[in-house]
Amino acid sequence: MEPLVAELKQKIEDTLCPFGFEVYPFQVAWYNALLPPAFHLPLPGPTLAFLVLSTPAMFDQALKPFLQSCHLQPLTDPVDQCVAYHLGRVRESFPELQIEVIADYEVHPNRRPKILAQTAAHVAGAAYYYQRQDVESDPWGTQHIAGVCIHPRFGGWFAIRGVVLLRGIEVPNLPPTKPLDCVPTRADRITLLERFNFHWRDWTYRDAVTPQERYSEEQKVYFSTPPAQRLALLGLPQPSEEPSSPSQELHFTTLLPKKPQNPRRGWLSPTVSPPTSPGP
Repeated sequence: MEPLVAELKQKIEDTLCPFGFEVYPFQVAWYNALLPPAFHLPLPGPTLAFLVLSTPAMFDQALKPFLQSCHLQPLTDPVDQCVAYHLGRVRESFPELQIEVIADYEVHPNRRPKILAQTAAHVAGAAYYYQRQDVESDPWGTQHIAGVCIHPRFGGWFAIRGVVLLRGIEVPNLPPTKPLDCVPTRADRITLLERFNFHWRDWTYRDAVTPQERYSEEQKVYFSTPPAQRLALLGLPQPSEEPSSPSQELHFTTLLPKKPQNPRRGWLSPTVSPPTSPGP
């Protein structure tokens, strides 16, 4: 890795990794090369970017402390606000640079995603994006099959959170990075994609590889709860409500597992609409 890239990566990691995030550099050109022009990032190809994902540790190391902090007001989506806070700290750590942060859920006015998160994760070498085209002579006929990223160490127990673009920083000699193909056989890829598309509620697609760490039961409950109900789950007031006391006790560790329901946001693909998925 080039010294400049290594230096910038280290500084971003120092800011994010203690809170359960991982960081992977890539060139804008690698991302644009895989997508039609409508989805391109409008930057020179050699522009340096970093993919940011959250590991299972983020829940305890970032979200819980954030909920107990003074960064909540007004509280609407705790996870998005927590991630935005930490990505904002990256921008603050480089006051001399022009940094753009794109969260995984951001869209243009026409509702087109600003970043196709799984494509970015694949080109950055963070996680392998398994799609229907990766299965030879697939068995699904006319069915729509959404793809899914698998991390070599966490399987599906992670979430892509966004991209950090360093405008004006170009690294034409950055060697391309390939993600680890951790589901290499046709049979296992079929199993993965079928579990993700048709049986996502049971979480088993996330175990496509044996993970080093999974979400805790507490974390599963949170991400299985519809976003509109998550504040109540935490014992926090809705945005229109007045808090009953200056510091409310959060209801973590008192939750019983519930049946997964609607997602926060699905995986993004320019051609295929993914199924409803049980959160990050």
